[in-house]
Amino acid sequence: MVQYNFKKITIVPNGKEFIDIILSRTQRQTPTVVHKGYAISRLRQFYMRKVKYTQQNFHEKLSTIIEEFPRLDDIHPFYGDLLHVLYNKDHYKLALGQINTARNLIGKIAKDYVKLLKYGDSLYRCKCLKVAALGRMCTLIKRIGPSLAYLEQIRQHMARLPSIDPNTRTILICGYPNVGKSSFINKITRADVDVQPYAFTTKSLFVGHTDYKYLRYQVIDTPGILDRPFEDRNIIEMCSITALAHLRAAVLFFMDISGSCGYSIAQQAALFHSIKSLFMNKPLIIVCNKTDLQPLDGIPEDDMKLVMEMKSEAMKTVIGQGGELASDEGVLLTMSTLTEDGVIAVKNSACERLLNQRVELKMKSKKINDCLNRFHIAVPKPRDQKERPPCIPQAVLEAKAKQAAEKEKRRLERDLENDNGGAGVYSASLKKHYILADNEWKEDIMPEILDGHNVYDFVDPDVLLRLEELEREDGLRQEEEAYDDFEMDGQELTPEEKEALAEIRKKKSLLIQQHRIKKSTAESRPIVPRKFNKDGELSTERMGRQLSALGLDPTLAINRARSRSVSSRGRKRERSLNHENGHAMDVDIDQPNKKLRVRSRSVSRSRSRPPNEVAPGEGFKDSAQKSKALKIAKKSVKKRNKNARRGEADRVIPNLKPKHLFSGKRSIGKTSRR
Repeated sequence: MVQYNFKKITIVPNGKEFIDIILSRTQRQTPTVVHKGYAISRLRQFYMRKVKYTQQNFHEKLSTIIEEFPRLDDIHPFYGDLLHVLYNKDHYKLALGQINTARNLIGKIAKDYVKLLKYGDSLYRCKCLKVAALGRMCTLIKRIGPSLAYLEQIRQHMARLPSIDPNTRTILICGYPNVGKSSFINKITRADVDVQPYAFTTKSLFVGHTDYKYLRYQVIDTPGILDRPFEDRNIIEMCSITALAHLRAAVLFFMDISGSCGYSIAQQAALFHSIKSLFMNKPLIIVCNKTDLQPLDGIPEDDMKLVMEMKSEAMKTVIGQGGELASDEGVLLTMSTLTEDGVIAVKNSACERLLNQRVELKMKSKKINDCLNRFHIAVPKPRDQKERPPCIPQAVLEAKAKQAAEKEKRRLERDLENDNGGAGVYSASLKKHYILADNEWKEDIMPEILDGHNVYDFVDPDVLLRLEELEREDGLRQEEEAYDDFEMDGQELTPEEKEALAEIRKKKSLLIQQHRIKKSTAESRPIVPRKFNKDGELSTERMGRQLSALGLDPTLAINRARSRSVSSRGRKRERSLNHENGHAMDVDIDQPNKKLRVRSRSVSRSRSRPPNEVAPGEGFKDSAQKSKALKIAKKSVKKRNKNARRGEADRVIPNLKPKHLFSGKRSIGKTSRR
């Protein structure tokens, strides 16, 4: 089956762009440097190559345009007539003919100038012939510029055409404008056709797809048709006429019996009779739409008579429907797209009528005999006179009945939600599908599942009694510890000492808590310098007040703290020159001991060790061995240092030949640097 996809047609450049593309490609893909000192055969070959290459490119591009645009005589008549309606078949063929003529002329020009170039006697003569050949080719392309622009407009329009398969199962909707055709296709398919309360909203063909009996059906919405002579119809109406004439489809002729479309039933009946010749050999259904505004039974007798005449004509036009013609069911249907009353019935009726007709046509064709010859129906021979009718076991029937009963009884979560207050009130239980030994355990308050086990299985029922025993034991232990704490060195403390000790322990626990709080918030708390510490938390005066409050003498503690702060400060040191060694010595002025001062003078200042000197632990025997090792190490890294310290993890460009120096065309002059 031929598939038509006009979106794949290559873009057609205009005349100027066409010339730029070809000449640019010739300049890039052929040599550009030539010298008058070359042999004449080389000069001729150089310019002949230019002309031939340009002609080949023109030929390829023009051939692509001619081959990709469809030939109106070779494609399906529906698309052929549709393109004729939209673009005028004569103009279309004329444009493609001009492209073909230009292609042939360019080939002739190239052939003539190549023949002349074979006898060129100088570089100047060959160059002039090449320029003349390329100039004549470009002039030809400029002359067909309007045809190229026309074909580009056609390509853009064809790319926007819907993808209609003329051979598949198709339902075609036609009728006067504003009778509800687009609303119907929006209801039965996922097509989104614009619907407005005025005529000729639909200006082209629209395609949607629907399913019936597991088969895909193509639904085409056509623009409205007016009842007037054939030659007076415009392009929009002719699209509908073309689809009706060439597509094998079930036709739905829509009528607005309410008159809200602006056309009376008599006008719609006249349109039906004027185009009824297009309905021959096609399943036809007359659809009376907008029954929500006007029921079919309530229309006047004259209009009802016209509708019945249309119905009888519709029954006559259908051929090959067999027994279906004996009854008038499925020929005249009523519908309302607003209330969706009868929409599905119309769709099903059209699909069924179309399916029956296609099956009958295939049964009458010669292909069915080829298919039947491949089938073989095996009929077993009876082995005795006993009848063995088909039997379904009773167990299967009971199981099936049980399943049906359970399916009816089964209540969905939606039903439970509606029974218990609706959305926002009802909360679905997540425990009812738990697999437990007893179903009553599912809604227990205590059980929770952890690592595949029920937590409640590990709970002791006497846990409260055991907790009381533990608390009692803990209380006794704390009392014993408190009693033991008030004994120091085996002697019991006095009441005053016990109070002081309790106060100290209380203060200690408070400090520990404060320290833990500070430690937990240390990252988010800025450090406050000592000079901004207004509270003076670490001052000796505060320590003295606290010790005095406890009844202790703070003098010794204060003196000890002060002595530590003085000793931790830096001492004044002076530099003195040792005349014997010539080194500066650090002399401690505050050192009272003479022996210590002498020892401090004997220590010289640190100096840098020479590179060849062997330090303890380096593993060298002497300075000569170390010098040799350093020399070897320096030599080993020399190459890597020369490569800009290129190591394992560095990005490396190993190619030392830059492309701009070693590719492309080479100019006149020295090439030694390359």
